[in-house]
Amino acid sequence: MKLFITIDTEEDNWANYSRTDNPVENIRKIVELQALFDRYGARPTYLVSYPVATNPESVSILRRILEQRKCEIGAHCHPWNTPPFEEELNDFNTMLCNLPEPLILKKLTTLHEAIVKNFGVTPVSFRAGRWGFSSGVARSLAKLNYRVDTSVSPYIDWSEYDGPDFSNFSPAPYRFDPDDIGTPNPGGALMQMPATVAFLQRDFESCRQFSKTLETSLGKKLRLKGIYHCLGLLNKAWFSPEVSDHKTLIKLVYRMKMEGFPCMNMSFHSTTLKIGLSPFVKNKYEERKFYFKIEKLLSYINNKNIEIVLLKNIGKSIF
Repeated sequence: MKLFITIDTEEDNWANYSRTDNPVENIRKIVELQALFDRYGARPTYLVSYPVATNPESVSILRRILEQRKCEIGAHCHPWNTPPFEEELNDFNTMLCNLPEPLILKKLTTLHEAIVKNFGVTPVSFRAGRWGFSSGVARSLAKLNYRVDTSVSPYIDWSEYDGPDFSNFSPAPYRFDPDDIGTPNPGGALMQMPATVAFLQRDFESCRQFSKTLETSLGKKLRLKGIYHCLGLLNKAWFSPEVSDHKTLIKLVYRMKMEGFPCMNMSFHSTTLKIGLSPFVKNKYEERKFYFKIEKLLSYINNKNIEIVLLKNIGKSIF
């Protein structure tokens, strides 16, 4: 099994959609995070937003790590702060997938060129901000010669936030054609490496179907999903130290391996590294706990001889 670590490396704002006020102080904390990765030989993929890619200090911090060959730099598009600004600034338009396709391409080109100019590399890996992925986004990525997307969050429906519905998607990687992002195609131009969201129980497809049954009106009224979760009969978990404890992270590794998945993708936000920026780390205790979870997982991974690889190498790593 292979492990990818993908980090949305972005401005300090959380759920504050500004075109001009986008400080990036959290990027300074990446130095401490990278030191932890280095102790375990882990090489992450930093998916950078436009404010990060154009700020001299954040570029300097990340470029130093890149030049030591300890990471990969990919792209992470927040449409609200990535020029050109041809759309109205509102919640609907914060989902990249909701913009006209020509504008999607323009914004991705702006971000892409900023990364090439300031980091001296051509990014090939991408994640859409707020998971706003679609065929329009995929076609634009293909035009820019990207090879890997990681915008799918399996078993999650973002429809209530004007986003895509991934509730029927699996956490398995697959090749796909940009015109049909949900169907595996061995000859597809792009690779999809979903963020790992999975079940702690066996047979994910049965779990998925049962989970949707519990989400019906009657199921919600009777709070069946919460009851089954507490009883340990159906537990859906995100492979992220932001929302899962270290025991759950390790259980997910075990379950994914038992279910025959070739790789996993741990994801989180750089904003979580700085106290008070994200909802996941609000004080010093939660900061220590966050790093503790990552270290416990990395120690477990090392003992199980699971290799941590860069996202851009997914093709040669598992296929």
